[in-house]
Amino acid sequence: MTQVKRLILDILKPHKPNALDFATSLAELSDDLEVTLTVTAVDEKTESVEMLLLGSDINFERVSERIKELGGTVHSIDEVYVTGSKTETAA
Repeated sequence: MTQVKRLILDILKPHKPNALDFATSLAELSDDLEVTLTVTAVDEKTESVEMLLLGSDINFERVSERIKELGGTVHSIDEVYVTGSKTETAA
């Protein structure tokens, strides 16, 4: 079974919610999820942000859905760290 431990996402989000509320809402998805959000560009209606997510098993689908609920869009997955375990097959 593989586990996603680290993701860096490039996200376009509206000004509201602000960066703190946006990151907090994502961190609430899991007890061990750590979120670092850096605003990289601002224009009249949106902000480009880079988001670092760290956790024991990050559920990308849940993260992506929450970003959409908050009015954001994932532009790209810029970095991924995944661990796996060897699965034995029955002979």
